[in-house]
Amino acid sequence: MMGRSWSESVGPDVWATCRELIPAGSVFAFLAEHREALFPEARFADMYPSPNGRPSVPPGVLACAIVLQTLHGLSDVETAQELRCDLRWKAACGLGLHDGAFHSSLLAYFRRRLARSAYPDRLFDAVRQVVDATGVLKGKHRRALDSAVLDDAVATQDTVTQLIAAIRRVIREVPGAAAVATAYCRAHDYADPGKPRIAWSDEQARNQLVDALVTDALQLLGRLPDENLGPQAADAVGILALVAGQDVEPADDSDGTDGRWRIARRTAYDRMVSTVDPEARHVHKSTSQRHDGFKAHLAVEPETGLITAITLRPATGPEHHEAAVATELLEEETEPLQILADSAYSTARLRQHLTTAGHRLLIKPKVLRRAVSGGFTLDDFHIDTATSTVTCPAGRTTPLLPPAGRHQQRKAWFNVQQCTGCPLRARCTTSKRGRVVTWRPHHYLQADARQQATDPSWQADYRRWRPAVERTIAWLVAHSNRRIPCRGTIKGERWLHHRAAALNLRRLINLGLSHHNGTWSLTATPRSSSAF
Repeated sequence: MMGRSWSESVGPDVWATCRELIPAGSVFAFLAEHREALFPEARFADMYPSPNGRPSVPPGVLACAIVLQTLHGLSDVETAQELRCDLRWKAACGLGLHDGAFHSSLLAYFRRRLARSAYPDRLFDAVRQVVDATGVLKGKHRRALDSAVLDDAVATQDTVTQLIAAIRRVIREVPGAAAVATAYCRAHDYADPGKPRIAWSDEQARNQLVDALVTDALQLLGRLPDENLGPQAADAVGILALVAGQDVEPADDSDGTDGRWRIARRTAYDRMVSTVDPEARHVHKSTSQRHDGFKAHLAVEPETGLITAITLRPATGPEHHEAAVATELLEEETEPLQILADSAYSTARLRQHLTTAGHRLLIKPKVLRRAVSGGFTLDDFHIDTATSTVTCPAGRTTPLLPPAGRHQQRKAWFNVQQCTGCPLRARCTTSKRGRVVTWRPHHYLQADARQQATDPSWQADYRRWRPAVERTIAWLVAHSNRRIPCRGTIKGERWLHHRAAALNLRRLINLGLSHHNGTWSLTATPRSSSAF
């Protein structure tokens, strides 16, 4: 049963009696004054279909608490403590001075209701409706795209820990697995909560342990009863099968058929880093920045800093690449835009899609690799598909061969006779066989993009507007919000939308958001961007 707004508060009304103590222009003061307009009871009515039962805490109060929680990066326990002791929080959520608030578990319960409802992102949508009502984005036809790496909420597990945890889970979840483990698994006492007692500094002992654990896993998988499994049991078996193969390879003197294993001398693509959060992955934002977690993808209006779309995705996989997610971020845009993005979005498919949709692209093209440092790139060769020829910088021409392979690539070889004695060879290739030029179907699209990027006006626009998204990402990960406080992409997606809603609301308030006679509007004088 949905709770209603309290007609009488417990003790004096904080906002009425302590208004001068609440920072003016802050999110606290705004929610205290406009909480019911932003989160009316009707917005949450479908989440409480039954008229029976004990009334809950009013959903508008819980919505305000979650907005403030995600804005400040607090846990549920810390949020409940703030509601109990902090005048600002009490005023924002409409609590009385003597109100002890509610138990922290109610926040988790409310988030579950939101997640299971027909509109799980309704807090983000509520703020977006305010954005639309103010008209702040009218006439602003730029969107900056970017991604941010977010750490997962669990510790990264090594191979031994993952194998033991996965075997324990199968024993616990799968009917009949305990009997199989008792009969055939010898590497470790899986009822013991600790790690195996070996000399961890001894490489041979570690290798023997890994070999025995993988053997136990394979024995367990191969001898499980043949029956239909429920979702949890099937998930446990799948994780064990993945863990048993992702980090190991046949031993040095093994032919791969005798069942002897060692830790692999490489890292598996799409490696699962923890059995506690199977969706978390290794993330390489750059060659020097390595994390374990997920990627947040967002679209930002650069002039205002408002987040227009946001989503959380696993860190690896072509379907989760920046260029693949970009179309989802822009799918609700109805007018042609100027799209600003870095080279991660510079794929031919995305460029073709956005150009066809009428958008103007300020997407930084990828830098061409040079065969020789300071030498020629692909753009220095004249490729004529009409005559199927390629002309090098020295003026020598060679045939462009017909398409080959599933990517329909075409190649042109400048042989030894053509390259020998060429005065430009030192800037072209170091190969004794001559230079090879590869043409791809999207060659002219990417070549035009690289040429466009040399235009001073293009560069000025890019330098002016593109860095603004970095400011918004800095807001997104501030206050320890680099780490997602929950496990999995589904819960993480909900948290990320709540975080974006809080940031957008704060940004609107700093731009002068007000509410009069049922109408949202912006004042002419923006407030400080640091106000909370």
